[in-house]
Amino acid sequence: MVVGDKLWHKLELPVPASEAWELYGGLQLAKLVEEQFSTLIQKIELVQGDGGLGTILHLSFVPGTGLSDYKEKFTKIDNENRVKETEVVEGGYLDLGFTLYRVRFEIIEKDGDSSIVKSTIEYEVKDEFAVNASVVSIDALANIALLAKNHLTKPKP
Repeated sequence: MVVGDKLWHKLELPVPASEAWELYGGLQLAKLVEEQFSTLIQKIELVQGDGGLGTILHLSFVPGTGLSDYKEKFTKIDNENRVKETEVVEGGYLDLGFTLYRVRFEIIEKDGDSSIVKSTIEYEVKDEFAVNASVVSIDALANIALLAKNHLTKPKP
């Protein structure tokens, strides 16, 4: 048997959906996260691809954070609907008995000058490892959304 669930977070962004998607749709967000969360993330390495479908990133965490390195693959990029999905394909959550750990970012147009980022974690974990489901938290994605908001709204040079 497998246990699964979804967690989500929404944050309004004071920029058009197209501008938010520029950040979320490719590799820019990973670069921003690596740069701004240096106390947690040691490195985000591009293993394969160019930011499009099939791109694989290797996330390495700072020793002592309790987080395990993993690789994630961009499994869906829908530019029309502004949806991007990544799945852990090696290490990390898979080492804890998860059979699926998927992150979805949706940029939803609110009006011409604002949008909403909806961040979702979808996971499945084997029954015998169900206790490990407690490590899943939406907090990191909420912090990334806030980081993105701050980045998108800071004055351009």
